[in-house]
Amino acid sequence: MKNLFSKNFTLLIIGQAASLFGNCILDFALSMYVLDLTGSAAAFAGFLMIAMIPTIILSPLGGVLADRVNRRNIMVFLDLSSGIVVLSAAFTIARGDQLVIIGTVLFILSVLGAFESPTVQACVPQMQSGSNIIRGNAVVSQINAVSTLIGPFVGSILYTVFGLELVMYVGGICFMATAALEYFIRLEHHPAQRSGTVLKTVMDDLAGSTHFICRKKPSILKLLFLVTLISFFIQGAATVGFPFLVRNVLGLNANFYGAAESILGFASIAGGILAGLMVTKFSIRKLNLPIFGLGLFLLPIGLLFLFSIHTYARYIALVVFFSFIQISACIFSIFGLSIIQQMTPEHMIGKVMAYTATITLCAQPLSQVIYGILFDHFSAAVYIVVLPTGFILCVIGLAVKGFFLRLAEETSIDRTPDIS
Repeated sequence: MKNLFSKNFTLLIIGQAASLFGNCILDFALSMYVLDLTGSAAAFAGFLMIAMIPTIILSPLGGVLADRVNRRNIMVFLDLSSGIVVLSAAFTIARGDQLVIIGTVLFILSVLGAFESPTVQACVPQMQSGSNIIRGNAVVSQINAVSTLIGPFVGSILYTVFGLELVMYVGGICFMATAALEYFIRLEHHPAQRSGTVLKTVMDDLAGSTHFICRKKPSILKLLFLVTLISFFIQGAATVGFPFLVRNVLGLNANFYGAAESILGFASIAGGILAGLMVTKFSIRKLNLPIFGLGLFLLPIGLLFLFSIHTYARYIALVVFFSFIQISACIFSIFGLSIIQQMTPEHMIGKVMAYTATITLCAQPLSQVIYGILFDHFSAAVYIVVLPTGFILCVIGLAVKGFFLRLAEETSIDRTPDIS
């Protein structure tokens, strides 16, 4: 087995750690600022939607770029641009309309992220092979989790003590540091032939990848639609619901929310470690179990708000069950992404990863808006929102068992590290 931590992969991981840390403290501070200023889950969801739509629309173009341009150069340019945008916003936010500036920053970062996400995801199978792809994705997931662990804690301190402006400066510097590290990555690049004009080349690339997903490997498309369906429910309950439950329903301050996010970061690390350990033991046939777990752990969260329970007891139980949800989601995400990567040829990996982002993200803006409205409307009885969501996810987990049995037979594998 080849060494997992090559020079290129180590630089990528360190760079992603800096970038994700910057993203985490920015996401935390901007979310808290919007919630503190508006006090509305719907307004909060609206800003999340602003940050999501460009990524959904532009990700396919990012995939084309990732397969035709040196991926190292793309990452350096995008992180450098992100740093400039955030630092510029930090300099001007005290002198203008804060919500407009925040919305603009989120929009621009979303545009840049649409091109960076498929590029980074395409780098992992380019740097790794065989079962190391799953381990590589697990390491990326753990780095994400560590950033999620440290970021909210540091972000809550910086935001509470120094305010939003300093958090933005720190985030901008993190992006700059990432660009500097990525500059030293060396990746082979073999430019593909262009089929005429730039527009025709883009259209041909998109048509080719669409044909691959829809005709040659329809199981990938089915898996993406399944992830989209799951994402609709879990994103609404977690991304919108969790901060709203902690801050607005329980009435706890930003420090409690920051501590909770850090604990969820530990849960993500645990999920990544479990996924890495399960490489030789976990069967695709059982990949419906993490989905069932998502719903199963949502049900007691709904019950917490159905009965009269002390605020701090609710808070502790809320964090515990959301931690189990995080572990389940992490395991499913790592194995699902690795399956798609290993079923895709290298010259199409960027475009397929872009489709993965686009299709799976499609439901999130709608989910965030709908759940924002629902949590606002049922703020005094949030179990009306949470309990049906958990029940639906349990049903989905049971219903898709046959799909994963057929997927294992189709790929002639039962144990994921043997995917090729």
